[in-house]
Amino acid sequence: MTKVQDNPIKEAERYLENSRQILSEKAGKDGDYYDDPKYVRMAGNNAWSGVLVALDGVLDVKANLKSRQRADFKDYMEAVTKRDRKMSKPLLYAYESLHKVLGYDGNLSYGTVQDGMKQAKRVIDWADREYRKQHP
Repeated sequence: MTKVQDNPIKEAERYLENSRQILSEKAGKDGDYYDDPKYVRMAGNNAWSGVLVALDGVLDVKANLKSRQRADFKDYMEAVTKRDRKMSKPLLYAYESLHKVLGYDGNLSYGTVQDGMKQAKRVIDWADREYRKQHP
């Protein structure tokens, strides 16, 4: 494994940077809106995956082994809220904006996209602080 893959926070930041690159190079921007919902959806899903990578690195959230599915959002929300109640809103907003509004709908609003990326960064920064506590 590379050093980035050994550290889930660095990996999560790489996902976020890839999302920014997709937006700047492929989504096209005209004023306050992006041009291509395909790339906005791709960037949103990629950024949300980065948030999950960061959370997986610091939380003990187990996937459902019987159905072979990833843990549900509510499991992440419960784990984050138990650790730090103040982070529940940024996590909820990251989920709603990145996964739902961008990832599914491909919302083209520049402001909406940037807010989702800001919330993702906030959650990843929190996970970084938690990771440093666990791995001094």
